[in-house]
Amino acid sequence: MSEIGTGLQNATGIRNAIARAGYAFVEASDMRTALGRFGTLADWPAFADSWNDLLTDTYMADGGRYRRRRFGVWAAGRQGAIERGRHQAHYQTLDYNHLNGGIERWFEPIKPEIGDGATMRTILEYCRTLFGRLAPETAHWHIEAHQFRIEARLGENGKPTPEGMHRDGVDYVLVLLVDRRNIASGTTTVHDLDKRALGSFTLTDPLDSALVDDARCYHGVTPVEPENPAQPAYRDVLVVTFRKKPA
Repeated sequence: MSEIGTGLQNATGIRNAIARAGYAFVEASDMRTALGRFGTLADWPAFADSWNDLLTDTYMADGGRYRRRRFGVWAAGRQGAIERGRHQAHYQTLDYNHLNGGIERWFEPIKPEIGDGATMRTILEYCRTLFGRLAPETAHWHIEAHQFRIEARLGENGKPTPEGMHRDGVDYVLVLLVDRRNIASGTTTVHDLDKRALGSFTLTDPLDSALVDDARCYHGVTPVEPENPAQPAYRDVLVVTFRKKPA
């Protein structure tokens, strides 16, 4: 278990952990409390169920078919509305994603009723406030959200981070667990820029979250395997990234 984990019951504790260590593991009960200051999770059942309607990621350079996803972009200032942007490709350079980077990857959009629903809006508002206080000089943010389902089957483990230990090429990252069914492992590890281990933890309960300062830390997740190969096995997460946008 990471030492930056338990007892982060308030916004100041979470923010201080990220400022001090470059990351925080926030347990579900604490994350629910933190999110509750910014809205509701009233549509959580529909939000979580939308992971059953993700499409296969066909860009996997390792040939795997274990990842499903949808994608959306938003823009935010320090205050005011967080506006969803026109659908666009997801792009990472090969420096940040040596496996699947270097090309435009077009994924199906997050459905409007999910992207504009209470849960997503609450998560985005929370992230803007948290990351804005960590980087108060930032006036504009480019936001990307990814729905991921990683499936595990007999003979094919699912890889939440097939590129290995990595940075995303943004400023801040939220990884929030939505569901976890019939899988073993999936341990998150965080390292500093010299690849020295800072901590490890496993997202096990819905709303368990990892928050990472991407400029200071590498992160990765170990492959998942089915506990019972005869039953569906998967790990559902929402990944939200915030990148400082020039004025």
